[in-house]
Amino acid sequence: MIQGVKVKELKVIPDERGRLMEMLRVDDEIFAGFGQVYLTTTNPGVVKAWHLHKQQTDNVVCVAGMIRLGLYDDRKDSPTFGMVNQFFMGVHKPLLVQIPAFVYHGWKCVSQEEALIVNTVTKPYNPENPDEFRLDPHDNHIPLNWERKDG
Repeated sequence: MIQGVKVKELKVIPDERGRLMEMLRVDDEIFAGFGQVYLTTTNPGVVKAWHLHKQQTDNVVCVAGMIRLGLYDDRKDSPTFGMVNQFFMGVHKPLLVQIPAFVYHGWKCVSQEEALIVNTVTKPYNPENPDEFRLDPHDNHIPLNWERKDG
């Protein structure tokens, strides 16, 4: 596992009315602060990658559909420098993945339906000075191929 990345398995509590799933609580061991929560969606087969933040920590949960979340440690001083992590997460595998600053991340929607991702971040978005640094999803130095592997 990339240094600083944390994973919380989420518990779904169903009953005859529907279901409930807690994602992140202030009393969770992994809680790192609150800045903003937002929902983003990804259409089937679409890759949203790569980016990193220098100041904020992300807490990513896929609440509908499925995604393949990829992480890459590009921190030269990290003991896990160059490591890739992947998580298949969503409705069939509810997880919260906490992504520390300076770790590249992105995902691909691998379900037949749109994926809905809730991200709770530790800093609010600043449009005058965005804490977001991007790479092309396919043309970069990260050793992760977004193509599906059949077999």
